[in-house]
Amino acid sequence: MNVLRPILLTLACLTAQPGLASDLPSLGDSSSSIVSPQQEHQLGRAWLSLLRGQIRQLSDPQLKDFVESSVYRLGETSELQDRRLEFVLLDSPQINAFAAPGGIIGVNGGLFLYAQTEAEYASVMAHELAHLSQRHFARGLEAQQRMQLPLMAAMLAGIVAAAAGAGDAGIAAIASAQAAAIQEQRRFSRQNEQEADRIGLVNLEKAGYDPRAMPSMFERLMRQYRYDRKPPEFLLTHPVSESRIADTRNRAEQAKAGGVIDSVRYQLMRARVQLIYEDTPGLAAKRFRAMLDEKPELEAARYGLALAQIKSGQHQQARESLLLLLQSAPNDITYNLAQIELDMASNRLQEAQTRIATLRSDYPNNYPLSQAHIDLLMKQGRTQDAEKALDTLLKKRTNDPDIWYQVAEVRGLSGNTIGLHQARAEYFALVGDYTQAIEQLDFAKRRATNNFQLASRIDARQRQLLEDQRIIEQMLR
Repeated sequence: MNVLRPILLTLACLTAQPGLASDLPSLGDSSSSIVSPQQEHQLGRAWLSLLRGQIRQLSDPQLKDFVESSVYRLGETSELQDRRLEFVLLDSPQINAFAAPGGIIGVNGGLFLYAQTEAEYASVMAHELAHLSQRHFARGLEAQQRMQLPLMAAMLAGIVAAAAGAGDAGIAAIASAQAAAIQEQRRFSRQNEQEADRIGLVNLEKAGYDPRAMPSMFERLMRQYRYDRKPPEFLLTHPVSESRIADTRNRAEQAKAGGVIDSVRYQLMRARVQLIYEDTPGLAAKRFRAMLDEKPELEAARYGLALAQIKSGQHQQARESLLLLLQSAPNDITYNLAQIELDMASNRLQEAQTRIATLRSDYPNNYPLSQAHIDLLMKQGRTQDAEKALDTLLKKRTNDPDIWYQVAEVRGLSGNTIGLHQARAEYFALVGDYTQAIEQLDFAKRRATNNFQLASRIDARQRQLLEDQRIIEQMLR
């Protein structure tokens, strides 16, 4: 039996997302004759579904919004031509970030723990964008004598195992069947790494960051893990050597002095991640207090302390912590969102509603604020209003499984049973479970028999999912 079969059977149930463009221009390189940009796009979305279905993600709207906005900012000054990006934020404290074919950007929560400044974080993301812009995946296949699509799928499954960070044993077992081949296939060549460093450095400078952050990040990682028998996955797939550090250092020193090194917002996001991976809110509060004792002006530590106090039920103490922050920056969206969270936790719903209404006029398209508004509507028992607000949010975040999951719950509570099954179908499709997705549409069709137009739309969507599934199965034979 073909040893690729377990991986292919897993991937065969995946489909590309609906509405994919089919008119992308060729980039003009020879690798496009092996793997077209459209094939990369489709396979990347299929792989993302597999990843989402196997590995836990962080659903924090503020973290997701920061990653997306920061990468899009870098994308504007990058060499990336196809900017149809999709993001996945993995729930792992290990440092890792990766770029998969078709514009998939993955970030472990642990990257925020290890990247001490925004410029260091941006240097990692600029490096990953460079892998995408230079199409290193397709070029790697070309160098390996025109590998066939099934072996592409095997390589992507290996990246899933890497992203898991020694998590799911089943995925690891599948990957181990191809251990030697996949290990070599998933690692970018030394030449590709150097190219991604070089292009990433240029992008960092164009985006307004200090490019010296890249060698600084590499140096610290190398010192920290120099003698570890099992370094983090990021260093396995992106090996750091003395020569690589020297090369990036030399190139960075040639850039103009200056550039953004850090920001308060990045440090606030770090505080959120630090709280997530602390054993208890009490321990987190103790650590943030120690930081404040050393540096009373440290806003991120005070913010982290306030969040830990909210989670511990210490609402009055949290209110005092946030008061100091809001006095210094009354219009800051992050501090105001924390105050809204506190007001909702302490059942001060009218105060939360007033604050949200004021902020929505200043930040009408802010995703975390929209989510806070929906959470408040649910707490107030206004499920129909929450459903309308979610429908509006879906227009901007159609491929976000977290939103579809919540849509299903809210539609169920509001009595919209057909919509419940439709939302569940979209959620299952996004996490790679197409059997469940198609079954949910069956349930929806049965209830929509008296509404010809609705039943026709549901049937059309189901046929589309079945056809996408058939195409992927044929592609992976």
